Amino acid sequence: MTSDAFERATTYPYAIPAQSYLFQAGRAHPIRAGDAVPDLDGRTPVLAVGSNQSPQQLARKFPGSLWRGREGEIPVIRCALQDFDSVYSPHIASYGSIAATLQHMPGVTVTLFVTWLTDKQLVRMHETEVTAANYGFGRLDGIRVRAEVGPDLESVYLYNSMRGTLCLEGHPIALSEVAAQGRSGPAMSQTEVLHHVRRRLAPEHDLEAFVHHSVEDAALRRARTEALNEGSKPFHHPRFTEIAI
Repeated sequence: MTSDAFERATTYPYAIPAQSYLFQAGRAHPIRAGDAVPDLDGRTPVLAVGSNQSPQQLARKFPGSLWRGREGEIPVIRCALQDFDSVYSPHIASYGSIAATLQHMPGVTVTLFVTWLTDKQLVRMHETEVTAANYGFGRLDGIRVRAEVGPDLESVYLYNSMRGTLCLEGHPIALSEVAAQGRSGPAMSQTEVLHHVRRRLAPEHDLEAFVHHSVEDAALRRARTEALNEGSKPFHHPRFTEIAI
């Protein structure tokens, strides 16, 4: 495994800006107080709970050389979501990370981003998210999303793990890189959660070997993911509607 591949696995969810931004032609342009709100007409608000908050990940999915004009722009609006948190899904991604998902956590307010996608961008995002039987797509209603700029929302779309939440002693493990208020359960960085998973599944290996084997051996990665499902906590919210795509 190259050092770049290991870095990609261990630095998820990548650099997350401290303010809203316009993703344009592969780069992030900050939206500052007093700036005009980007045109959101005809776009779908999709909540980003993990690496889709990061311009680095969006650049992988929407390379500037291929996405131009309005289709090359994505308003990415920072927001506060009440009674939820960004937590780890009990699966290993193809690039070796333990990826994120949303969990209903009353009393927690988490800072996330909403990506406002055109129809074409949404199709592309589906291609990157719903490919390995880990994530589904749906709509979450009856919630409170307080936006940094633009409209507050009571409904958003999102990709959420169909495997539930990775837990420690019955408590969902939150992403320490994602800011939140009111957390009382465990939180780990990507490196910490990978060590946790390694100790659980393959304590004989060091971290780099564990990640390397997960990336290079798809059958082993699937077997490790199935093992992680033991003790997971399902996602449940009465106003969540799954949408077939």
